[in-house]
Amino acid sequence: MTPTTTTPRPTRPGGVTPRLAYRSGAAGRGVVWALATAVPLLFLAVFFAYPVAAIVGRGFAPDGALDLTAFGEVFGRPRTWRIIGLTVAQATVATAFAVVLGLPGAYLLYRCDFPGRTALRAFVVVPFVLPTVVVGVAFRSVLAPHGPLGFLGWDGTFAAVVAALVFFNYAVVVRTVGGFWASLDPRAEQAARSLGAPPWRAFVSVTLPALTPAIASAAAIVFLFCATAFGVVLVLGGTGYGTVETEIWVQTTQFLDLPAAAVLSVVQLAVVALALVAAGRARDRRERALQLRPAETTTAQRLALRGPGRRNGDVLALAVTAAVGLVLLALPLGTVLVRSFRTRDGWGLGNYVALGTTGGPNALSVTVWEAALTSLRVAVDATLLAVVMGGLVALVVSRRPRSRTGRRAVRTLDAVVMLPLGVSAVTVGFGFLVALQRPFGIDLDLRDSLVLIPVAQAVVAIPLVVRTVLPVLRAVDTRLHEAAAVLGAAPGQVLRLVDWPLAARSLGLAVGLAFAVSLGEFGATAFLARPDQPTLPVVIFRLIGRPGADNLGMALAASVVLALLTATVMLLTERLRAGGRTAATGEF
Repeated sequence: MTPTTTTPRPTRPGGVTPRLAYRSGAAGRGVVWALATAVPLLFLAVFFAYPVAAIVGRGFAPDGALDLTAFGEVFGRPRTWRIIGLTVAQATVATAFAVVLGLPGAYLLYRCDFPGRTALRAFVVVPFVLPTVVVGVAFRSVLAPHGPLGFLGWDGTFAAVVAALVFFNYAVVVRTVGGFWASLDPRAEQAARSLGAPPWRAFVSVTLPALTPAIASAAAIVFLFCATAFGVVLVLGGTGYGTVETEIWVQTTQFLDLPAAAVLSVVQLAVVALALVAAGRARDRRERALQLRPAETTTAQRLALRGPGRRNGDVLALAVTAAVGLVLLALPLGTVLVRSFRTRDGWGLGNYVALGTTGGPNALSVTVWEAALTSLRVAVDATLLAVVMGGLVALVVSRRPRSRTGRRAVRTLDAVVMLPLGVSAVTVGFGFLVALQRPFGIDLDLRDSLVLIPVAQAVVAIPLVVRTVLPVLRAVDTRLHEAAAVLGAAPGQVLRLVDWPLAARSLGLAVGLAFAVSLGEFGATAFLARPDQPTLPVVIFRLIGRPGADNLGMALAASVVLALLTATVMLLTERLRAGGRTAATGEF
């Protein structure tokens, strides 16, 4: 009888088989993932859900008992239905224009290669992170009777609000659709062309259907941003074209009608929930499409405007993008820049010299430069918080659990983290003042703490960090994680060796975007900034509200400083990710 031999299982250097190592590390990995989920959820629960619930609860139960009579009163007012209608109308029209105008820009900046493309990408993003009050003043200057576009007669009209909303959200469409477009395999369109289809027919029949998930995702996010716009609508629309967002502010700060503000907050949350569901479904379809693309990377094509290789689509894309860039983006910013050099005595640098002072009587308590330093310090803290919390969420949501319950939990976490994008920053800031006087019954008043400002700004920036990093992490092949775990790699080693090399560039983009958003955040900061330590957007708003040409000139000069800081941050971010394929999905 031939003796049988048993092949020994391979062991690790410590004498432990890979399977045993895998099982023994399962509990540790479970703890790690539980902590990665619990930390950001706890942060958002304390600094987002709790303040919002406090302000809504104060409105619904002013005396500690549930009272729903406010619903009947608010919905019985014709003003309420007019405001809801205006909110939906402005968001819908602005979204349509942003998508139509953004598609040529997405093609030009992400499918074509030409000198200066990186700088142009950074310039396109600047409006998205500018303070809303600055943009409102810029558009009012452009559309005023004596402004460059005063002949249109749009000052204080519905069209002015829509134009400003498109100004803000143009970059969302360009980056979201453009990044996805750059990852598409061009061979399908080339095959259609080789079969005799003209360029426009190949685009309509092949490329446009492939872009539909990205377009739907961008449209849902733009609608969300437009429906919750605050500063632009307040400055340009006033009471005549107010939205639910501005009405919450009016009812809260001017009339102190918390029940009415609470009802409107519920209406806004419902709109936000619908937009987030639509965006989530579009994103799911988009990710499935990404998984179907060929493994080889695609390269941008040279811009062809003349000669035998001239493409009419390139000419059209360049013409539309140039018109949008010059009239819609550059003209308002240029108007602010030019007017910042106009002083009482003529043209000069007087407004910039005045930034080292506190302005006119009772204007400011600190200089603009001191406020700029405060903004930079706060932005650093807010960025650190947002990147840590958002990175943990993106890491958890990027996993693909095998169980249906696990997949639902991941989708729920993703949706919950997106809620700060749609909830009024005014509501969050005011909720801080209401809820953090005695948080959770603890005898501790946090309302005067400077820590609340970066915390509030981090709450606003976390969803953007998640949307930037998540697509890259989801693109990592899960078999790499499984192989590393079977071989005994600890969770930290898996992250360092598998995920980090791919996510590093997108994380740099997330840092830049969070930093820029923190620099320009105004809604919540206006409630929390102390008079002796305001941020730069708060100072600009105070100067705009003070009478006198000198104060207005200082506000415009300070706006130019803030715009330059933002542009510098975004330009550095673009250079860090230039040439990388990790942000191919272009998720904003």
